[in-house]
Amino acid sequence: MNRERIKKLLEQVRAGRVEVDEAVEKMASLPYEDIDFARVDHHRDLRLGFPEVILGQGKSPEQIVKIAERILTNSSNLLVSRTTEQVFALIRDVARDAEFHPDARMISVVRDRTERGDGSIAIISAGTSDIPVAEEAAVTAEAMGNRVSRIYDVGVAGIHRLLGARQEFESARVIVVVAGMEGALPSVVGGMVSVPVIAVPTSIGYGASFDGLAALLGMLNSCASNVTVVNIDNGFGAGFVASLINRRREVVSGP
Repeated sequence: MNRERIKKLLEQVRAGRVEVDEAVEKMASLPYEDIDFARVDHHRDLRLGFPEVILGQGKSPEQIVKIAERILTNSSNLLVSRTTEQVFALIRDVARDAEFHPDARMISVVRDRTERGDGSIAIISAGTSDIPVAEEAAVTAEAMGNRVSRIYDVGVAGIHRLLGARQEFESARVIVVVAGMEGALPSVVGGMVSVPVIAVPTSIGYGASFDGLAALLGMLNSCASNVTVVNIDNGFGAGFVASLINRRREVVSGP
């Protein structure tokens, strides 16, 4: 339940259109709802401006659907990460407007399309192989109400490609850079712009990349002062944080 829904409910109580007991019942699931195998955090929408996101990995399809159903009773939007088409088919039974994003391996339901970003977010990938993680960031940011530009396959092995796309990202308010191998691209981008750069190491690379560890360490040692780093393959985390940075002040939840 987000801030707008609570205000509307309280206004209905004040106007006499909703009984106090009915309003209490509607708010009974705050701050969370216990459904045996999960405690669904309905309060998160109020705290962060976006409902709890379901990590599909490790959950059964039935568990995911049940959690999704409960989230959609209190919130307008829904995201499921690290999931499959099998789960999507089941989600469609409870949300016909759900969309599946195969590259990102995400399911989204976006009923509130209010633009909440103060500017745009640029998502840059070093290689085509990094696109699944980049798409996870992009889908997350879009679902949270941001304008997103995608600039893919502009890694340092052909730096002219990045320079040629400079106009596409230099006006962004936040930039997410996704790279595997040695993870050099975020430092290059960071040296070209004056905005926050969120670096995402991916597990793409040959043996000595150690499934993304080499890229992670390279990004953590970036000499560009505006670069910060999330975990390996964590496109969702990058997209979420980029959205919080980009959010308009008037829509930020909390005191």
